[in-house]
Amino acid sequence: MLTDEMREFLKKPLIARMATLDYNGYPHIVPVWYLLDGDDIVVTSMQKTRKNGHIKSNAKGALTVGGQPGDGGGYLFKGDWVIEPDSDNAWLMKIAVHYEGKEQAEKDVAVWGLEVSDLLRLKIKKAIKVF
Repeated sequence: MLTDEMREFLKKPLIARMATLDYNGYPHIVPVWYLLDGDDIVVTSMQKTRKNGHIKSNAKGALTVGGQPGDGGGYLFKGDWVIEPDSDNAWLMKIAVHYEGKEQAEKDVAVWGLEVSDLLRLKIKKAIKVF
């Protein structure tokens, strides 16, 4: 599904926009950090967020990456979100290190890790180059 060009692009620490569908069927879009894991895009989220609740009632969603000046392009990924536990905050740490570096990530995860974190995995069904 993902081309080499897409995989290379997704290595950049860009801010993504994650879309879920709220309880009334409207898009709920929030900025997130992400990583590519095999053929999936993953983000972390505290368990009590709206996006987690939305996914539990309707797994369909999307993620956009790029599209800003200097990003070198942009993509829209559509698919189904799957919630997995991140009880040891391993994914939270990996993603934070990717965006902040190890020293700052360790400080932030020490604070963020006080809440229970989930891994949100987008199982991509369609990938579209939009920019």
